[in-house]
Amino acid sequence: MNDELQVGVITQTHGIRGEVKVFPTTDDAGRFKKLREVILDTGRERIPIEIEGVKFFKQFVILKFKGYDSINDVEKYKQGKLLVTRDKAVKLKKDEYFVADLIGSLVVTEQGENFGILKDVLATGANDVYVVSREDGTEVLLPAIRDCVKAVDMEQKKITVHIMDGLL
Repeated sequence: MNDELQVGVITQTHGIRGEVKVFPTTDDAGRFKKLREVILDTGRERIPIEIEGVKFFKQFVILKFKGYDSINDVEKYKQGKLLVTRDKAVKLKKDEYFVADLIGSLVVTEQGENFGILKDVLATGANDVYVVSREDGTEVLLPAIRDCVKAVDMEQKKITVHIMDGLL
């Protein structure tokens, strides 16, 4: 499991006073109101940054970082990932998992046959959808519902599924 979880990506600057527009990659964008610090992953370095201000605009979060007061200070951080440590992550309910922890899990059928590897999780309106990469290179979309996902074993990184009629 990763010690850090991604909560957003800086898409662009916002205004000239050092604010950035962030696309949230968390289920609850409102969590940014409570966040005091994030880790900025630029691809070359990781910078702990204190959050000074939070606003919301459409589907974006506008953040102001402490000590970054002009557009020139933040422009170089476009496409930077914003991370939080696991201890600052939201608390999960029963049968909830972080997508980052699920990715790469072995997907097996109820009969114990290897079905594929979990490649991605798509958030849709009704329920999440698991993108499973098969050995032959094809991808299968499985709804993340109780009728289909029977068990998730995070220790073994294994997901047991029931292949419902019509899915293949």
